[in-house]
Amino acid sequence: MKKIIRLIMGISFLSYLCALTVLLFFISRGFWSDMQLIEYMKQSSNLVPFKTINGYILAISNGSMNLIIPIKNLAGNVAAFLPMGIFLPYFIKRLNRLKSFTITMTVMILSVEIIQLFTRRGSLDIDDFILNMIGALIGFGLWETMTNRKVRKNAVNV
Repeated sequence: MKKIIRLIMGISFLSYLCALTVLLFFISRGFWSDMQLIEYMKQSSNLVPFKTINGYILAISNGSMNLIIPIKNLAGNVAAFLPMGIFLPYFIKRLNRLKSFTITMTVMILSVEIIQLFTRRGSLDIDDFILNMIGALIGFGLWETMTNRKVRKNAVNV
């Protein structure tokens, strides 16, 4: 039974990684810019925490934007990395510790943001990083809850 679960988790993780890669790098994000890379980087980078998030929350509250746009952006950034919080600790046991998991996710998400910027497939946005980390940490919390519940259940049955 454990081998079947591991196989299902492996197939699920690979499917998730493929979908995430397509979402992050291959879905068109508007027009291809003809501007120089340095100019593109200046135009499409946000290093001010909560600037984008506050803008979306303001747009939701005052109705200045179609509601689906901010919800898709906010919830989508959280949901995109939530599965990492489950899959990574499952497959890499040393990532069962919050500190190691957080460091790994920080490096991974920052790498994605930088690659998106240099390939002009997105922007470097600190708010995307924050929302992605929140999603990953929610997933990690779910993983911890599931594994701790299983450990407690097994301890009671012994």
